[in-house]
Amino acid sequence: MKSITVKWNGKEYDIEVDDSVMTVRDFKDAIEKQTCVRPHRQKLLNLKLKGKTPDDDTKMGAISLRPGTKIMMMGSLEASVEEAQRIPDDLPPVINDLDIEEEEVAIENRSEYLQKVEKRVKEYEVKILNDMRPGKKLLVLDIDYTLFDHRSTAETGAELMRPFLHEFLTSAYKNYDIVIWSATSMKWIEEKMKLLGVSTHPDYKITFYLDSLAMITIETQKYGVIEAGSVTKVRGCCSSCRFSPRSFCSHHSAAQVKPLGVIWGKYKHYTQQNTIMFDDLRRNFLMNPQNGLKIRAFRQAHQNRATDRELLRLASYLEDIAQMSDISTLNHSKWEHYRKDGYN
Repeated sequence: MKSITVKWNGKEYDIEVDDSVMTVRDFKDAIEKQTCVRPHRQKLLNLKLKGKTPDDDTKMGAISLRPGTKIMMMGSLEASVEEAQRIPDDLPPVINDLDIEEEEVAIENRSEYLQKVEKRVKEYEVKILNDMRPGKKLLVLDIDYTLFDHRSTAETGAELMRPFLHEFLTSAYKNYDIVIWSATSMKWIEEKMKLLGVSTHPDYKITFYLDSLAMITIETQKYGVIEAGSVTKVRGCCSSCRFSPRSFCSHHSAAQVKPLGVIWGKYKHYTQQNTIMFDDLRRNFLMNPQNGLKIRAFRQAHQNRATDRELLRLASYLEDIAQMSDISTLNHSKWEHYRKDGYN
């Protein structure tokens, strides 16, 4: 018998494993007893046999896990799945993903946010994975729903990977240094990049990863309900609202965003003129609206992967604009209509 640690939902669970008789299914059953996550919803990210996800009838002894090995698990409780699928009866009007007109909120130059960016520049430690290449532009990519459907269940990461991901990254790497920036922990970023085969692909290299600690919080006007993501009501957000510091203001909301100034402040050869960011949430580039391109979210991978061609088309767009001296002058919201001689 040996103890294997399963990490899920911010907690760790020690599972006793008998290599001689226990199968992967038995292991999943033991996980269910401690977490209540059913086996068919468990995604054990780094449980591998010869580089592949083992079948349920595989003996645990064949996987040769060392005592104390940590297995990362993704999976939802049945109650959470049912709640996510339930449509509330009393939904107020919805404004999706902070789609705010430019004249309504101009936040990128507000001093309090620039101070936060400056603090991240000074304090956030970037671990460089591969050499930066002077003269190359910069492509900053989100993960969840941009490159990977992280909510669906599957036997392998390839089933949840956005179609043509490796072809897209190979094409982009010719003209752009590539950075991954996800609103999650560094551990999860590393695991997902391994799962998708991005971190070890021979045809391109990722320059570095940024996690949630490099993000900042901003406040913006709230109209109706803001759909999805890390958005919360703000306590005592402004004196004009006449709310006490302990009360909730209904006029404003707070959101975590990805300010590109953190990268530009650390590495001077990356600038507003040569950087583009892809994210499925527009609010993530509210600090740098001229540099953001809102990609269509990749969800329900099993249903949509046969028809999704977003990355192929975006690879062509990146190639078309690669020789421009200032890509921040482009309207990236019209990228599908762009040609080398301008927009149609």
